Amino acid sequence: MWFTELKSGELECNVIVTFLLNVMELLSRRSPLIILPFFLWGTAMVVMKGVMPQTTPLFMAAMRLLPAGIALLLVAALLGKSQPKGWQAWGWIGLFAIADGTLFQGLLTEGLTRTGAGLGSLLIDSQPLSVAVMAAVFYGERISPRGRWGLGLGLGGIGLIGLPPQLWQSLWQRDWAAVQEIGAFHLGEWLMLGASLSMAVGMILIRPVSRWVDPIMATAWHMVLGSVPLLALSLLLEVEPYQHLSVWGWAGLGYMTILGSAIATAYFFSMPAGVA
Repeated sequence: MWFTELKSGELECNVIVTFLLNVMELLSRRSPLIILPFFLWGTAMVVMKGVMPQTTPLFMAAMRLLPAGIALLLVAALLGKSQPKGWQAWGWIGLFAIADGTLFQGLLTEGLTRTGAGLGSLLIDSQPLSVAVMAAVFYGERISPRGRWGLGLGLGGIGLIGLPPQLWQSLWQRDWAAVQEIGAFHLGEWLMLGASLSMAVGMILIRPVSRWVDPIMATAWHMVLGSVPLLALSLLLEVEPYQHLSVWGWAGLGYMTILGSAIATAYFFSMPAGVA
């Protein structure tokens, strides 16, 4: 009796593992699904903005990481991924956790309290521009003339959308005193740009991290470790971070955690280099 149940449990586990492997193989191909992480990140920003009046920024940041990291650890175990071994592996994961976990999520949520979800998402998604420059500096990747034009157009587009119209008018009129008074960005926008830069550093770090640890396992642990400082700061500095969350608020946190963090981030960092 118990042997039959054990064999049945093993069969179900093998079916789950096979299904997960097939899904990851499908998502790794060149297809329209390569935009999936950006879609999930963008929609998560809108959900975050809606849930924010019911909670606090640092608690929300921690909740985007910790449950997602634990879920990914379970998935990685089902997929047979090995745990990190050695100080080099844990050292790189630690750097990855600080940049793409603690700093990125902390700056993101603090910035989102001071700016709109649309502009915030735009500023966050400017990180490919930073990644291209960093990859050229640190890894010697060549940026083609077409790529340089693309970087320029990207920066120009962010400026046109993100900078206040009064600033453009003052620049056109060469009113430098007004330009200085208006400023390029407010605090919220600067925090979002800092989050974008932190995420870009995380993307640059994934290459050395992957030499020592499987990308899915590294993603899982960097979420767990990156959430610890955020959760500690939330407990120390914030008042009633979760007491006012409604059912829809918890559902929003669930969307941000599972879809906006676990699935989007794991998929993005496990994509082949040619696709990502």
